[in-house]
Amino acid sequence: MKIRSARSDDLDAIKALLAENGLLAVDITALALNDFLVAEDANGDFIGCVGLDKFGTSALLRSLVVANNAREKGLGRQLLAYAENVARADDISELWLLTTTAAEFFQRAGYVVSDRTTAPAEIRASTQFAMLCPASANCLRRVLESVPTERVTRS
Repeated sequence: MKIRSARSDDLDAIKALLAENGLLAVDITALALNDFLVAEDANGDFIGCVGLDKFGTSALLRSLVVANNAREKGLGRQLLAYAENVARADDISELWLLTTTAAEFFQRAGYVVSDRTTAPAEIRASTQFAMLCPASANCLRRVLESVPTERVTRS
């Protein structure tokens, strides 16, 4: 398995995987892919993705999804850890997210349920917060330690 930065030719695969899993992708464009990571299996097949929308020293973690045939193998945790390390390398000190289905997964990874109104103004104004995710979505936050747990290289 390989995790790498998304390329423009990944756009359709990312949108398809998100749609298959009930996640909206209307705001994902070729420009937004600069902050997406994708996972490929040994055959080069697309099996997961995650995005970071950066706002100063905070970021919105979004669109973490793993293909059905690649689940229960720890890939979600690997994508999350990789995204966190990319965020640290980019001097991001806290991550925010909204989820309707995976709050327990993120809590096991150190995220804490937070009041949506306490998110930074830029994140609250993002398309995800303001329009796409329902008000009933759980809001979670994680303060990142300052030192990455592993070295991050972008390919």
